[in-house]
Amino acid sequence: MKLDLGHITLNVVEDGDPSGAPVAFSNSLGTSLELWDKVIPLLPQNLRLIRYDMRGHGASDVPDAPYSMGMLIRDAEALLDHLKVRDCVFVGLSVGGMIAQGLATKRLDQIRAMVLSNSAAKMGHPQMWKDRIAAVELGGIESIADEVTERWFSRAFLKTPELACWRDMLTSTPKQGYLGACAAIAGTDFYSTTAALTLPTLAIAGSEDWASPPDLIRETADLIKGSRFELIRRAGHLPCVEQPDIFAALLTQFLSDIGHT
Repeated sequence: MKLDLGHITLNVVEDGDPSGAPVAFSNSLGTSLELWDKVIPLLPQNLRLIRYDMRGHGASDVPDAPYSMGMLIRDAEALLDHLKVRDCVFVGLSVGGMIAQGLATKRLDQIRAMVLSNSAAKMGHPQMWKDRIAAVELGGIESIADEVTERWFSRAFLKTPELACWRDMLTSTPKQGYLGACAAIAGTDFYSTTAALTLPTLAIAGSEDWASPPDLIRETADLIKGSRFELIRRAGHLPCVEQPDIFAALLTQFLSDIGHT
């Protein structure tokens, strides 16, 4: 469904029990809410499972680039307010995890725990993102698609027919949306603010993630008092795609451990 939040319209899908404990999911750069398709059916269906397309992605509005991380956080904040959600567990992958960190700093009434999948307080460095932006402006997303998917997935997954679906999802991402999100990531360093967080946190890494290596994820987890770190083997940057059973089991256990059932 499309939800008009005033400043932007986002595409949102809800599963599970509308009256259940809320769990919100935020997708990564170059993907849509379909990123979570394999995981959602494996989770307890007494939960209120909320997915949305980040601005510039999927079926959400596509404002002109650049975006700031503050914009992406405001979108998530406005969405949860619109849905009257409080005390949710916010699950974010890559840039979605950066949104989770920013939201936790800004609105602890909305978020009681977070899952940072393949995400960190700072991802890459500004020049890397400037180079990515320049490449996409010159040749479109197609020009970087092979390089990106090789960083997304394990060697084994790269040999499967399913790879084509994810490559198509990447290349069908609106150009302005992709460029906008790149700019938001490039300008973000949450080391100091994330180090001040104390909410329950599960950090997940993929053993073959070349985009956000496990050591980077562990470093961010170590900033947050009481967090836990889990490594999913035989998975790259999108473990919810490659190892959905393991991802769902880790998430379900975390939700149970913090009493979010």
